Amino acid sequence: MLPRPGELLHFSEDPGITEFVPHVAATALQPEAYVWTVDALNAPCYWFPRQCPRVCAWAPDGARVHAVEEAWRPAVSDVELYAYRFSAAPFEPFGERPHAFVATRRVVPLGPPEPVGDVAGLHEAHGIELLVLPRLEEHFERVRADGWDFSAIRMRNAGRGPEAFTS
Repeated sequence: MLPRPGELLHFSEDPGITEFVPHVAATALQPEAYVWTVDALNAPCYWFPRQCPRVCAWAPDGARVHAVEEAWRPAVSDVELYAYRFSAAPFEPFGERPHAFVATRRVVPLGPPEPVGDVAGLHEAHGIELLVLPRLEEHFERVRADGWDFSAIRMRNAGRGPEAFTS
């Protein structure tokens, strides 16, 4: 599940969103309101349940490795995830080394959301190794020490299983 040329994606467990309105995320480090999307390079980092802590890394040889904690394995397997497609036109790269693209105005998806399907199978189909580890911290330290490029997402949730996020 990657964007087509000229598109960006937003992933959600909610299949009923009809428009995206800029907002300041609860975990935001900046005060500006945005709609967030990702490109083909970063889309696989979002093939997970929203709250799932993960380390997505690119080895110097080009290999890509994603890691999650064992406690999240069932949630990763069972997640009903959807991809919303957007024209890239209203979005700007975010940050010096862009990992996302943002819009500062309301945007409407190009069509209905598409089910992402089998997350583990999607990783395999795209040649991305998916590691399931007891804890992420040691792996994350190794990735940083070895100088790999990486994206660490929801690490504040590491050590807490998905049951911590159910209402």
